[in-house]
Amino acid sequence: MLKPLVTLAATGVVGLVLIKFLGMLLFPLLGVLLGFFLWAMKLALIAALIWWGFHLFKRWSEKGSEA
Repeated sequence: MLKPLVTLAATGVVGLVLIKFLGMLLFPLLGVLLGFFLWAMKLALIAALIWWGFHLFKRWSEKGSEA
């Protein structure tokens, strides 16, 4: 009668230990991936601002030569 209950309890304890252990391993990995993603977004934003600046400079310099 108690054997299935003990097996279920042992499975739950082992599962909890595994989840805690994997959490300790995966949370730093998640932080690294998030940091890399934000770094890539920052580089993309800088590149977009540089491109936008060149585009505006080109547009303003063409207007100035026509006048």
